[in-house]
Parts: sequence; structure tokens; C-alpha cells
Amino acid sequence: MLRIAVQSKGRLFEDTMNLLSEADIKVSASKRTLLVQSTNFPLEVLYLRDDDIPQSVASGVADIGVVGENEFVERGEDADIISRLGFSKCRLSLAIPKEINYQGVHWFEGKKIATSYPNILHKYMQEKGIHAKVHVITGSVEISPGIGLADGIFDIVSSGSTLVSNNLHEVEVVMQSEALLIGNKQMSEEKQKILEQMLFRFKAVKDAEDKKYVRMNAPKARLEEIISVLPGLKSPTIIPLADSEWCSVHTVLDEHRFWEIIGKLKEMGAQGILVTPIEKMII
Repeated sequence: MLRIAVQSKGRLFEDTMNLLSEADIKVSASKRTLLVQSTNFPLEVLYLRDDDIPQSVASGVADIGVVGENEFVERGEDADIISRLGFSKCRLSLAIPKEINYQGVHWFEGKKIATSYPNILHKYMQEKGIHAKVHVITGSVEISPGIGLADGIFDIVSSGSTLVSNNLHEVEVVMQSEALLIGNKQMSEEKQKILEQMLFRFKAVKDAEDKKYVRMNAPKARLEEIISVLPGLKSPTIIPLADSEWCSVHTVLDEHRFWEIIGKLKEMGAQGILVTPIEKMII
């Protein structure tokens, strides 16, 4: 049985549970139970605070865990990064009141900065040769300048709306962050095999993101032209039709190029274009 530590609430919790669901790993999301076992996969989920996950994995309380890169770097625990999951993206940034005319990072010399990430901030300030006073705070860091507790803040930024609502603006991006799958360095061979099965499922889900399965009827006279604009995984599937002058073409398209390519296909005579979302894709 493999044990995974998952954040007990928030966006990272929701994104992690969605990934498990898409990988057909069924787990109860009940927040009243600390430890829940999957009903169809050898996995149990341990619900924890996000800042407790790196230590729980490093110490072996959990075999693997999903944690924000910001928390993993801040805690500095000895665990392996198994995979970058590509969701719950944000950044750690310095922000100051809007009315200040910011001229560069040396503005922070001698200033007081409020943060929940003192280790990352200290390292950054050392690299820049700046001596600032770091005020460690948990909770609503962004209100600190407004109540006179600090001159600026160092905190997570996603959309930036929280900064705007507190009359702050972002001046320096220190690091980018996303969800990481981390693992204990002493994991047994049996648990490694279960992990490999889970990663296989995760990859199938990830490979299907932003992909569309497209089928169309195409005139054989223009088939080479049509194939030339299709960025299929290897090559499109061509199926003959009852009408010998036509064939059916099947392929996979990236969503971000979908309308551009569909427009070209229409110009080349493609008809009856059918588009289907892809849930899983094994490459």
C-alpha cells in the first residue's frame, strides 16, 4: 500500500483530487477523516496542512506527497522531486504600496518585509546583497503595509487581485511555483512499483490535456495537402469510404492550434468535421 500526503483544503487539494479522479483512483474527499484508503487502487491518502507535507514525506510518515514548490523549497526537507504536475501554478513575489516610485531591488535595503517564506526571502536578499528586516507572519501577509507592520511583503501571487485590493503592486518575481509530486528517498521496491503504475495513469491524463480527436471526410484528390497541415502524433489514420473519391481522416490536434488548422482543412475541401475531447492518451 502506497501512502500519499495531500493538502487538506484549498486549490491544491481540489486539483490533486481531480487528478486522482481522472486517473480513475477513487478516494473519498471527506475532510473529517485524516487517512482514507482508495477503493480500487493500492493507495491511501493522508490529509495534512500544506506546510507539514514535506516533512511527512522526508521522514517516511507518507511515501509520496503533493505539495506546492514554494512550500517544498521553504521547508528544505530531504525528499526527491518525482514529477512536476503542471497545476496550482503561482509565483513568490515582492510587493510594495502602489504610491511608491520603485527604482529597483535596492529599495528594500533597511526596509521591513512581511512574509511566510523567510528562508526563500533570506536567500534572495543575500544573493542581491541587501540587508532587510524580515518579519515572519502567518495568515494575511498582504495587509501588513496598510497597518504599518511592514514596508513591503513577500508572498504568493496568482492572479494579483489580492495585491490590488490591498493597494499593493508586484515589483520583483523571486520564483515560480507549481504542484510537485515528492517522494521518500527510502521507498521500498513494492511501493516503487505501485508508484510507477500511478505515474503511468497520471501521464495518460496529462498527455490528453488540451488535445482533441478530429474526424473528417476528405477528397482523395487533396489528401496530401490535408495531411501536410495535420500535426498528428505520428501520422493520421486514413479510412476508405463507400464513395471511392473520398476517405475519412482521423487525427489528434492541440486545442491552441485547433481553429487555425480547421480553417485550412475547410479551405481544402474537408467536410463533416467531428471533434471529440480526449480523456486519456497512451503514447
